Amino acid sequence: QVQLVESGGGLVQPGGSLRLSCAASGNIASINVMAWYRQAPGKQRELVAVITSGGSTNYADSAKGRFTISRDNAKKMVYLQMNSLKPEDTAVYYCNAEIERPLLKPSDYWGQGTQVTVSS
Repeated sequence: QVQLVESGGGLVQPGGSLRLSCAASGNIASINVMAWYRQAPGKQRELVAVITSGGSTNYADSAKGRFTISRDNAKKMVYLQMNSLKPEDTAVYYCNAEIERPLLKPSDYWGQGTQVTVSS
């Protein structure tokens, strides 16, 4: 079994910062792309940031200049540093990863999500 568990969400004032973490565990051979998505109430889930196993990153326009995605391959973790948070960043944030289990093809996995609320 493979599991992704997010942490670090919470309530923050506009202009504040939060750091989300996501830990992968289980019978894992390798982790390819890791990403953060978010889903606000009444909206579709959207990609926030993505990072390859080699460290290349890409961001949604809304995240550029404010959010930083990083990963620790040895710890099987991915992080999202969010600065200058705005009320429109309020959403449930989900960790996503393409994971290879031994002798199996890569599959997509999702965490349960962590709530981020930006409000004064």
